Amino acid sequence: MLKNTRYYDPINDLRRKIARRLMRMVFGNHGQPSSAALPDKGIYRILVCHVSHSLGNTLLLTPLLTELERVYPAAEIDILTRSPIADDVYGHFFSVQRIFRLPAHGVGHPLQFFGTLRRMRKIRYDLAIDADPLSQTGRLLMLLSNATYTLGFSSPKKHGEITHAVPLPENLPSKGRRPVYLLRSAMGRDTSADYPVPDIRLADSERAQGRATLMRSLAAGGMHSAGRGIIGIFANATGPKLLGEAWWTRFIQVLEAQYPDHRIVEILPASGVSMLSSRYPAYYSSDLRKIASVLSSLDVYISADCGIMHLACASDVPTMGLFTATSAEEWGPYGPGRHVIAGYGKEPEDIARMVAAMPELAKPV
Repeated sequence: MLKNTRYYDPINDLRRKIARRLMRMVFGNHGQPSSAALPDKGIYRILVCHVSHSLGNTLLLTPLLTELERVYPAAEIDILTRSPIADDVYGHFFSVQRIFRLPAHGVGHPLQFFGTLRRMRKIRYDLAIDADPLSQTGRLLMLLSNATYTLGFSSPKKHGEITHAVPLPENLPSKGRRPVYLLRSAMGRDTSADYPVPDIRLADSERAQGRATLMRSLAAGGMHSAGRGIIGIFANATGPKLLGEAWWTRFIQVLEAQYPDHRIVEILPASGVSMLSSRYPAYYSSDLRKIASVLSSLDVYISADCGIMHLACASDVPTMGLFTATSAEEWGPYGPGRHVIAGYGKEPEDIARMVAAMPELAKPV
C-alpha cells in the first residue's frame, strides 16, 4: 500500500489560503472546462508558468516541453520559473527561447520580481499554460500574461477565469504525466497514448565526456575495466526517504553476492561527503549537466526517491527507484528502463533481491 506523502506545513498552508482569497477577489471563480478544443494551428508563442524550484519538479516539467515540441513544432516556448537550475534543464530544448527566472522569494527581491514580470508581459502569447495543479502563484502569473488562450487545471484550489480549464484526472497522480495530460485533454487528443519521459537533452559529446570521467573514477579506485556493468548508487535522500548507511550496507551485500563482476560507483551528494564510508569509487560534481553526463554512462542507477533519481531518468539510464516512504504513483519513474521498486515495509535484503531480478541486471552480458 502506498503511503500518504502530504506533510503538513503551516506556513505554506497559510500562504495558499491567502493566495486563494486574493485570487477570488481579483479574478473571480476558476474557469470551467471549455467546450471548444485548444487549436492545433496558429499557436507560435507559448508561455509555461511553473514556479516550483526543486530539482525533481524542474525535471518533471520536461515531458510537457517534449509534448509541446511535438504538437507545435513551429512554436517558440518561454518559461517562467523560480528554479535556479532552469537554464541547465530547459536551455537545451531547441524550442525554448526565453527563461524568465523569478527570485525564490519575490517579497525579498521586489525589483527583480516585478522587472521579470514586466519583461514577460511585453510579449503577446498565443498560449499560456499553468502546469501545476496546486500552485496559486502559477495561476496568478499565467493570468498576468498577455495570452490569447490560457490553459490550466480546474479544481477548488484554482481561481481565475481561463479559456481552457481541465479537471484533475483522478487516476493519474504522476507528476511527470499530468502536465502532458493537461495539454492532450485540452486539445481533444488521446490521453492514453505513451507519455514522454523526463529528458535533459544531453549531447553526444556530453555523454562521451561522462563515460571517460566514469572510467577515470574506476581507475582511481584500482579498477581498469567496467567489468560486466557499472552500477551507480546515490545513498542520500531527505526526511523519511533517507535510508542510512547500515541499510545500504545490507542492500549492497546482497547485490554484490549476486553480481560479483559488476562495478559499484557512489554518486556523491551536494555535501561532497560519502554516505557509504568511501568504500567504493565515487564521483562528485556541483554541475548538474556533468552529473547527468556521468549518470548516462552507468548500466544501472539505484537510489531512493530523490531529485538525482529524476535526473538519472532524464539522462536515459536504466533507473531503479526505491520507494519506502513516498508515493510511487505520484513520484515514481515511468517509461522504458525506468522501474519503481515498491519496498514499503520490506527489509533491505528483500528489496535488493527485487532489484537484482530486474531485466537490466539479470540479462546476460
